[in-house]
Amino acid sequence: MQAAVLGSPIKHSLSPRLHKAAYEYLGIAGEYTAIDVDSGQLLDFFTNNESNFDYFSLTMPLKEVACTLPVVYDDLPILINSANTLIKKGESWSLHSTDGSGFQSAIEHAGLSSLGSTLILGAGGTARAIAQSLDNRSERIHVIARSANRRASIESTLESAQFNFLSWNDSVDFNNYDLIVNTTPAGAADLMAERVPARTDRMLFDVLYKPWPTVLARKWSDCGGRVINGLELLIYQGIDQISLALERNLDKEALATHLRDVLKS
Repeated sequence: MQAAVLGSPIKHSLSPRLHKAAYEYLGIAGEYTAIDVDSGQLLDFFTNNESNFDYFSLTMPLKEVACTLPVVYDDLPILINSANTLIKKGESWSLHSTDGSGFQSAIEHAGLSSLGSTLILGAGGTARAIAQSLDNRSERIHVIARSANRRASIESTLESAQFNFLSWNDSVDFNNYDLIVNTTPAGAADLMAERVPARTDRMLFDVLYKPWPTVLARKWSDCGGRVINGLELLIYQGIDQISLALERNLDKEALATHLRDVLKS
């Protein structure tokens, strides 16, 4: 197995450690590296290197531009205009997103089965994947973002949930939601920490894992709320990528337990 995570910046990524640990656990010989590739470089990099790899993981800022590559498209990346996985089968490459499925596995592991209301901070590719994955699980999905231009793209991913789009400057009571999900880049949600109620019993899922804890996650925990670390999303979406690459189902929880131990050591 030859694979890599692509993105920029990429030095902070724990994906190589995670995927290598998974290979060892599964008894697979393979290499997995981190390669710095910016959005304007993706097409050339893919064209020049596709014959040398079995799959790629994609992170910021490549999740949207990946949807312009000359490959076979799974339905989900088309719907959410975001992808985090490229898989080679024979001579053909296909594009997928495991952010949503990984997120579902992470909240199920945390004990969340159904939700009355969810607030998502941010409206980029990861936010769209998560919103779509919650469409039949959360009755109401509200999104707060800095740019109103993102409204149509995220609303179009939903069919069932009641949707509302809020401005970054709107007043928001976090205690009105069962789950709050932060999908913004590092530091972008720091000021949101000022809006955390003095006491809360709600759950925050912060998709970031480095630096950790984020300002928002620390304040949330200090106020009594439960926090899910972004490592959970990294683990489960990575397992789904490996499952796609191997074309077989994996014992997801057993592997996730092993990977948690590896990443915490």
